[in-house]
Amino acid sequence: MTKKERARLVIDVLAECYPDVKCALNYEKPHELLIATRLSAQCTDKRVNLVTPALFARFPDVDSFAAAEPDEVEEYIRSCGLYKTKAVDIVMMCRMIRDEFDGRVPDTIEQLVKLPGVGRKTANLIVGDLYGKPALVCDTHVIRVSGRIGLTDGTKDAFKVEKQLSAVIPPKDGLMLCHRLVWHGRLVCGARAPQCGECRLGAYCKFFSSCKK
Repeated sequence: MTKKERARLVIDVLAECYPDVKCALNYEKPHELLIATRLSAQCTDKRVNLVTPALFARFPDVDSFAAAEPDEVEEYIRSCGLYKTKAVDIVMMCRMIRDEFDGRVPDTIEQLVKLPGVGRKTANLIVGDLYGKPALVCDTHVIRVSGRIGLTDGTKDAFKVEKQLSAVIPPKDGLMLCHRLVWHGRLVCGARAPQCGECRLGAYCKFFSSCKK
């Protein structure tokens, strides 16, 4: 079986398992997804979703974030961890969006990664979820699960995972596959205690045979 054939089977199985998944972060405006994703670094999506309603009520648009000082933002995001660095990034990214992109969140990875605190994972999520472009969002779950099921060589380097997945995943399937891999990683294929007995990807998983079912 080639990796492309394996990928097609994995795409189909996960589509059956998780037909209606979407990004777990709550947002209504484009800049809100960008900010929520920055907050999610080393923090759970659940925690971010508890924090952002008050944050977005206090700073309702890009201009209000851009006009703020980081210590004002800090007060709303303390529980997200690394809050001082995140507050600076949020303010500075919004100033850059205001001053260099006419207040609109950029729609290309090349432009997005110029924003403070934005890496390829965040940039892929934005272009995929906001603008409907082909994207591969390689977070820790995607990296782990794709390595276990043989879509990548097991590298932990997010950029290498993105490149390896792009070689075997049709562009139209990339974003939803990544969303589904995230949910599968959370619900079934955990880092420390994978639920192999509940996994429908066992036939493609090199970890499966040694797992305690």
